[in-house]
Formats: sequence, C-alpha cells, structure tokens
Amino acid sequence: MRRLRIVRADPAGNITLFVLTPVEKAQCAAVAAELMKIGELKAEQVGFVFPNGHMEMEAGEFCGNASRAYGYLLAKQQGLTGRHTMHLSVSGCDHPIAVTVDMDAGTSEAEMPLPRFVRPVNVDGTAGTLVHLGGIAHLVVQGVTPSREFFEKAEPLFEKEPGLEAYGVCFLAGERMTPLVKVPEAGTLVFEGSCGSGTLASAIALSEGHEGRFSAALTQPAGTVCASVTRQAGAVVAASIGGAVTLGEPFEVTI
Repeated sequence: MRRLRIVRADPAGNITLFVLTPVEKAQCAAVAAELMKIGELKAEQVGFVFPNGHMEMEAGEFCGNASRAYGYLLAKQQGLTGRHTMHLSVSGCDHPIAVTVDMDAGTSEAEMPLPRFVRPVNVDGTAGTLVHLGGIAHLVVQGVTPSREFFEKAEPLFEKEPGLEAYGVCFLAGERMTPLVKVPEAGTLVFEGSCGSGTLASAIALSEGHEGRFSAALTQPAGTVCASVTRQAGAVVAASIGGAVTLGEPFEVTI
C-alpha cells in the first residue's frame, strides 16, 4: 500500500492527475495504471512531478495538455496572477518548453514540438495524414466514424515507427475532433475528452497548402483546444496549443 498526494487537472476535459509525491521513473507506468483504475477520478492520463521540477508522463511521452496544465499548476502554487511565461522540463521533449499562463483568464498555452515528418497515408481505402511529433504520433482522418475498429486497422502504421511512447487517431468532422489515443506501456486505449498533440496534428494536417500562421479551434468531446501552426516554404516552423485549465485541490489516495 502506498499513499500519494494528487492534484486533478482539467485542461479542456483531458483529465490529468498530477502525482506530487515522488515516484521512481521505473514505477510511473504501474502507478498510473493503478490510479486510472479509480473510477471516481475519471482520469485519462497521469503525470509525475519530480523533486527537480521535471514533469514525467506515465510512459515518458510528451503531452501538450498535461504540459500546459502543469504550468498552470506551478503558477497557482506560486500565487501568481495575470500573465506569465515559464520554461518547463517535460517528458518526450529534448528542450524546456515555453508555457504561457493567464491566471485571470484561466488559460494556458504551451509550445509544442515540431513534427519529425508529415506524411500522406491510406488506411483501408481512407486517405489520412500521419503526423509524427517525436514520442507521440497521430493519424488524422476526415469523415470517418470514430471507432476502435478503425484504430486497429491504422495501428500497423504506428508499429512501423520506433520510439513511440503513445499514438492515436484523430477523427475530424468539420471543426469537431474525436481523439482515440493508446499508451502501450500503460496498457491504455482511451477516447480522450480532448488531446493537445492530436489538436496540433489536426491543425498541421488542415494547414497543408497554407503559408504563414494558421489557427484552428477544435471542439472535442469534453472541451475546445486551440492550435496555431506557422509555416514557412511549406515547413512547420512554430506550433502551440492553448485553452482553458481548471485545477482541483490536492488530495491523497492509497493504492
């Protein structure tokens, strides 16, 4: 039995638990799996706050929603008001990312990793765009009914890419997006309330052929996330996501 101090964060419905009690990196996936079994928490993912301030996701993946929620959590802990930018160490990214919080508006925006590649693909006769963001990749498709069955058909695309800690399918229908994300090490496949990296992948797919700054606000099952992409000569040179964040008060659980 182990007692953990937890904060429940809600970045646009992508419910994230932050574990404030130190946990060894090798134990993160197992601890996350136990926490996600607690039904009343309704958690979709778990992040671990290390004593040095680093935030590690359950399987070492990068998560934009968790990163911007973590920045909001730090700002709240420090009693900040107004607008502030900080640089945070998070898993799945090889450099500190910029997170800008607006404590008065209740929003947080996070710098996102640039895509390693953006590739047109075909799954069972359906055209899509595969966006590789480093530790996570997403297939973006339009006009497809969200389903685990389609995900299974798409999964071989991700299995060909080494080093992925997580991957998902983003089902687009106009300005609505439904994300289905798998974290193999944690053994989870979840229709998420919202997905930051999935929002970015969708914006990248939608921005094909645009030059300069392109923004999209995508409504997802539990909230809306905004993504901005800047292209120069066709290449993505800057990207970010933002939106509302709410935080609960710290509490303790025993697993």
